[in-house]
Amino acid sequence: MSAAPPSPPDVRPARLDAEQYAQHFADAAPRLTRTQALVEAERCLYCHDAPCATACPTGIDVPSFIRRIADDNLRGAAKAILEANPLGGTCARVCPTEVLCEQVCVRTTQSGKPVEIGRLQRYAVDAVMDRPISALFPRAPATGRSVAVVGAGPAGLACAVGLARLGHAVVLHDAKPKGGGLNEYGLAAYKVAGDFAQRELDWLLGLGGITLKTGWRLERAEQLQALREGHDAVYLAVGLATTQSLGVPGETLAGVRDAVDFIAELRQAADPAQIPIGRRVVVVGGGMTAVDAAVQSKLLGAEQVHIVYRRGPVTMGASRAEQDWAATHGVTIHHWLVPEEVLGADGHAVAVRFARQALVGGRLQPTGLHETLAADMVF
Repeated sequence: MSAAPPSPPDVRPARLDAEQYAQHFADAAPRLTRTQALVEAERCLYCHDAPCATACPTGIDVPSFIRRIADDNLRGAAKAILEANPLGGTCARVCPTEVLCEQVCVRTTQSGKPVEIGRLQRYAVDAVMDRPISALFPRAPATGRSVAVVGAGPAGLACAVGLARLGHAVVLHDAKPKGGGLNEYGLAAYKVAGDFAQRELDWLLGLGGITLKTGWRLERAEQLQALREGHDAVYLAVGLATTQSLGVPGETLAGVRDAVDFIAELRQAADPAQIPIGRRVVVVGGGMTAVDAAVQSKLLGAEQVHIVYRRGPVTMGASRAEQDWAATHGVTIHHWLVPEEVLGADGHAVAVRFARQALVGGRLQPTGLHETLAADMVF
């Protein structure tokens, strides 16, 4: 699929009207009503040695919290969730349940439709967040010990909450202006609408005993030594802050951006209309970040959006549900294409040339074919 000679770049903000932006960036999966939650909870078989609980990376006792929802005991349901995962609210919104707990749900085998575990989890956690977290988890008496946690993302927050519950004092450090890490800066706005990441962070800090220090970056050995001398323990939860470059000619052209930076900029914008977007967008990659960048490009008003992945659909990092979500929003997904060069005109990206690959004997081999996609912006 080779494009015609590229037209001049078309990148600008405010492609849509205010009502469209409000609709596009509203909550993608609103909270269940009480009736919906009770009906869905009754579908659970409360299996012994439940495969859904085994499949949960954070070890949530899924049948236990769903049974409490069925009993209309939302406080008990939320406590069962948050005991295992303090960030249960965000996880309920963004966890790929379709390839974890819901994929192994017994109801999937019986009726082809799993219990909606993720939405039930959100229903329970959201229900208790209008009360202080201390009502669920009072702090133990102060131990007199202090811990420095470097990184206020999911790992650092979970560590800080666990330590504070035990009575330790925690100083939580982060390089960004806000805490939250990936939850605040790396997720699609429609997944965590309404500034949820900060509401969850503030709610967790309400436990007490946790001091958040933002704008602090660990860069020197002397800083780490000072933390070790000033605290009884130091926990490093710095995350993966860098992404890989394409390593092809033209990737320094204007219009070529890191998808993570784009998502963060959109998340921090007071109004989506402020974010410039190209009329034609190409996203290189096959993970959930690629889907988030592609779909949000469409929601910002891009007319043509392509996700291009170097292998086949089976090995894409984005789940099948995420791929379907992208397709539903008009994103075209291409496979077996590896970027060769970002083409430019007057210093700005105008297209990307790809080499087609094929799997031969278990190894990727070039086919000698090439394809070019027009692009005002490349992520």
